[in-house]
Amino acid sequence: DMYVDGESALALKLAPLPVDVERGRLRLFAKAIGETNPVYTDLAAARAAGYPDLPAPPSFLGNAIELDIPEPLYWMSAVGIDVTSTLHGEQSMVYHRMVFAGDSLLLHRRITDVYTKRGGALEFVVKRTDVMRGDDLVAEAYCTIAVLHPEAGK
Repeated sequence: DMYVDGESALALKLAPLPVDVERGRLRLFAKAIGETNPVYTDLAAARAAGYPDLPAPPSFLGNAIELDIPEPLYWMSAVGIDVTSTLHGEQSMVYHRMVFAGDSLLLHRRITDVYTKRGGALEFVVKRTDVMRGDDLVAEAYCTIAVLHPEAGK
């Protein structure tokens, strides 16, 4: 059976991932995305704007964090997805608090949904990541992966 076992996927335990937000990394990220506002790169400008340290640009959480994971696709193989048959579905973020240089974050990841479309030819797996700073929920990241099952459509 090539399909993801929804029950075991929803029960999958992924270890929380620690992420330390460093100034140098935030500066590089800001530069990479073409961010020109000095609050993202200059500590004095950030403090003058009332921030405790360099703030992370909003897209930092969605993009940079997953790159910290030694095996970013592990969760897919763990639920039985053949990574070669996947399409990237969609990604979305819900922000609750700002993140700053010096923050220690913990990512709590879990599969929240598994469903099929087109008579089973497409299967979708939704992963939610809660980004925590201590007891505070900083952001939620949702990632949907589409798995192709061409044989199902025949």
